[in-house]
Amino acid sequence: MAALSPAVDSLRRMIEKCRKAVFFGGAGMSTESGIPDFRSAHGIYQQAEGKSYEEMLSIRYFLNQPDEFWHFYRTVMLHPEAKPNAGHYALARLEQQGKLKATVTQNIDGLHQDAGSRRVYELHGTVRRNLCLSCGKTYGLDTVLAQQGTPHCTCGGMLRPDIVFYGEPLNSDVMDEALRAVMDCDLLIVGGTSLTVYPAAGLLNYRREAKLALINRDATPYDQRADLVVRDPIAAALDAAIPQ
Repeated sequence: MAALSPAVDSLRRMIEKCRKAVFFGGAGMSTESGIPDFRSAHGIYQQAEGKSYEEMLSIRYFLNQPDEFWHFYRTVMLHPEAKPNAGHYALARLEQQGKLKATVTQNIDGLHQDAGSRRVYELHGTVRRNLCLSCGKTYGLDTVLAQQGTPHCTCGGMLRPDIVFYGEPLNSDVMDEALRAVMDCDLLIVGGTSLTVYPAAGLLNYRREAKLALINRDATPYDQRADLVVRDPIAAALDAAIPQ
């Protein structure tokens, strides 16, 4: 493994000094667990037939072409074999130490919880939960994986994943909790996100006096406003910066 940059030492010192940190993460947090961001995965999906990922993940496409949606969803979005990486475990460790007050994620894979994090706000929902459109009964991921085509409830109703489709608003309760956490923190660590997807990226505008540390391979629109920018791989950077 390549040596980490001095920026990781700076991140470690920021974490040592903070009292109430919040982590806000995106797809880059999970790519190191073998989950491609869905833009990349869509690029190798063989049956898109010119459709964009926004279209195939829209509520309209789901309702009008459920069989096609579920084929795409199972092929591209579901990775039941994926395991948390060192970054997930480092954040859970920081929460157990009492310093990380919340993890806010744009990911839907549930890996933060698998690593042991307890206060996780999933802005875009989760693949781990599926809802019957008729009776509201909930099902786990295993039900979706076990059925072919469009999965159905025992009542006969069609299931939908409890994710936020394009064309749907974010869950207002989850967004409010995430907003309160950001407003109350003294260190906001942002990792693995391009910060171009709104309204989620707009959370950074509510950090008040908190220090801002960005961990991302590529430049983001917020780099000039950050107190620290880290270009190292996110899992290795978090693992090295957060004490055991």
